[in-house]
Amino acid sequence: MRIYLFILLVSAAVTYLITPAVRLLARRAGAMTAVRDRDVHDAVTPRLGGLAMLAGVIAAMLIASNVPFLEGLFRDTRQPWAILAAATLVCLLGAADDKWDLDWMTKLAGQVLAAMLLAWQGVSLVSLPIGGVTILSERSALILTVLVVVVSMNAVNFVDGLDGLAAGVMAIGGSAFFLYAYTLTRNVSTTDYSSLAALLTAVLIGACAGFLPHNMTRARIFMGDSGSMLLGLLLAASTIAVTGQVDPGRLSGADIFGQFLPILLPIGVMVIPFLDFALAVVRRIGSGKSPFHADKAHLHHRLLRLGHSKRTAVLIMYTWTVVVSVGLLLPLTLSARSVLIFWVCGLLFALLLTFDPLRWRPRRHRKDSDVPST
Repeated sequence: MRIYLFILLVSAAVTYLITPAVRLLARRAGAMTAVRDRDVHDAVTPRLGGLAMLAGVIAAMLIASNVPFLEGLFRDTRQPWAILAAATLVCLLGAADDKWDLDWMTKLAGQVLAAMLLAWQGVSLVSLPIGGVTILSERSALILTVLVVVVSMNAVNFVDGLDGLAAGVMAIGGSAFFLYAYTLTRNVSTTDYSSLAALLTAVLIGACAGFLPHNMTRARIFMGDSGSMLLGLLLAASTIAVTGQVDPGRLSGADIFGQFLPILLPIGVMVIPFLDFALAVVRRIGSGKSPFHADKAHLHHRLLRLGHSKRTAVLIMYTWTVVVSVGLLLPLTLSARSVLIFWVCGLLFALLLTFDPLRWRPRRHRKDSDVPST
């Protein structure tokens, strides 16, 4: 655990220290986010924050490759280097979009290329832990791997609409996924706790933690597509890596929940980005538009229209991520009764926070009192 925390801190420190230089680079390169009608920020802000995150990721991975505890992950397989190469590819693609606003087909082609690079180097789904062992055909594995990676990248991109939102959600969700991956590793082996999935999520959490101080309200820099696609790819890669650790035979039988957890947990930790992505795709296709057509109907737009401030809207989405992520992890350690109590209390708290009747009541009262009496 201490090694993973050390790698996390390296990623966070490098990202934090590099971000001011990247902000200056973005200003000089003209990679700035203008104030558009659909945006909620009110000042022109530098993008390219993903480049600082990539620096943190690269530094952490290079150090990890030389740590005896983790060097086996890099010596026995090329997967970590393939993930780093794909992460660099999508980050540079996103940086180009941050500067020149690429069309959606170019971005999609680059995302598919990065996903295929992962699959080519062995970072691919080969089985699904459902109902015992479900082995995928080579073609099915490739298609499913590309789909998981591309959807994850775009989901994070879609939710990146408020200061600190995407980085915070990914840090929270990544923390839950790290705990699961680390616990799974300890259960699989009593002598070797090294895990590619745990390493990737530790690096991801560190990059988010190092970037957040620069990105919280009022943000001095945005992560841009360079950051959102980088984070989405890292979480997708860690998800794919962890499915390879699950032995369905050991989980079959009574532990039905355990069979689905490798699939449910990634969805749970990404509940906000995935929900926002799914609603956006359905909404845009239903209105005859491209799924990538920008609009003002994302979840954060809806929360702002409910009357929440930008900071409160971000905290609400943090809360939902915590409730779902922790709720999915608890069955591993607590009784069914305790888990049920947590879900009921957590969902009620999140719903109250979202719709906030205590805040609306005085507003309506004030509004009513403003109406002249007749």
